[in-house]
Amino acid sequence: MTSATLSPSLRDLDQAHHLHPFTNHSDMDATGGTHIIRSGSGCYVYDELDRPLLDGLAGLWCVNVGYDCPEIREAIAEQLEQLPFYCSFFNSTTEPAIRLAAKLAEIAPPRINHVMFCNSGSEAAESALKTVRAYYKILGKSEKRKVLSRTFAYHGVTLGATSLTGLPSCYLPFDLPLEGFIQVPGPNSYAANNGQNLEEYAAWCLEKTAEMIEKEGPQTIAALFAEPIQGAGGVIVPPLPYLKALRELCRENDILFVADEVITGFGRIGDWFASNPTAWDLDPDILNMAKGLTSGYLPLGATMVSDEIAATLKSGGYFAHGYTYSGHPVTTAAALANIEVIEKKKLLPYVKDDIGPYFQRKLHALGDHRAVAEVRGTGLIGALEVIPRGGRAELTPSTVLGVKAAALVRNHGAIVRGIRDLIALSPPLIISHEEVDRLFTSIEHGLDELWD
Repeated sequence: MTSATLSPSLRDLDQAHHLHPFTNHSDMDATGGTHIIRSGSGCYVYDELDRPLLDGLAGLWCVNVGYDCPEIREAIAEQLEQLPFYCSFFNSTTEPAIRLAAKLAEIAPPRINHVMFCNSGSEAAESALKTVRAYYKILGKSEKRKVLSRTFAYHGVTLGATSLTGLPSCYLPFDLPLEGFIQVPGPNSYAANNGQNLEEYAAWCLEKTAEMIEKEGPQTIAALFAEPIQGAGGVIVPPLPYLKALRELCRENDILFVADEVITGFGRIGDWFASNPTAWDLDPDILNMAKGLTSGYLPLGATMVSDEIAATLKSGGYFAHGYTYSGHPVTTAAALANIEVIEKKKLLPYVKDDIGPYFQRKLHALGDHRAVAEVRGTGLIGALEVIPRGGRAELTPSTVLGVKAAALVRNHGAIVRGIRDLIALSPPLIISHEEVDRLFTSIEHGLDELWD
């Protein structure tokens, strides 16, 4: 049976039974149904018609080592043969979980040496939320329960993680956030459009954050969650002094600083983590990760905590938190192999010194395109703000030019993500110069067509 004859029946089954995440099902069904991806190799995926698509989003910000890594496949197969599952509950665990915990402590910021495993970035956020409550309860400060996050933040889809998320389209349909979740402004100067440059607007955001802490009372606030780069919110890259000042503001007020590196971790900006001293030196108290931890080959997330927090949790006795699949031997084996591949192929220096700067040059060259109003990015992550012919004044909540542009770019052979009126990019770390050229050629053709 050929792809052409099989795909319609698959679409029928999909339409009948599958509720897709982050999808307008009426729109999808009206335009012919889901786009079925059948295989992948390197930086490409192939759809049901065997058309190659250069994946400029690395799946969903995650397939860092590409789609056909033999080392990860072999590690998964070997672990399945040896031990397909055992839990880490009740004084037990497995060798891959132990070795991965030790490896993560080696590559994480200096004070971050203890790991709780989970299955996703959303669960990592939930684990962090519970951890900060447990930490302050043990210290006799149970009144510290409020949590700060920022507008344009994205931290996941569980109740707590959605309450942290600063995107109305994510929390309003579910009557969230929950009580005690407070938003402060994120440094998106383009969206603010108030005449301030990025540095000025980031300074204003800090002032407003300090005012909110004073208003709510620092004695009631447990933590502030922050992505170093706000990915799903639009690839918002802040000035570095802002992030460090935000961290110091937390420290001055006995508020834990949680760095959500689900997108920025594992090489995206040319370091293991943006929080590391060799990168942006954010010195977080808690560090969340997922996605690039296994390059998306299997689901795995983690919440890492400082030595002080770990010691406090251990002093509290029985720690009643965890998931059936926490530290799953197969997923942790996949993560170990993934990290080894990143090291062996020297992908961190490749992103930092070679392909990252080349990608940014090509990205910023599109800043002169008539359909582009602003360019943001660093390393192998970027965004293009798209405008109509009449300029920003013609943008409305329903224009969604980024979504329209992403569909056109896909027709020209590449995958990017449409978010509101912008397109976001985050290709695999293994992408070549020639593939970067091909990616931006597809984007330019899509933008041209958007304006034709």
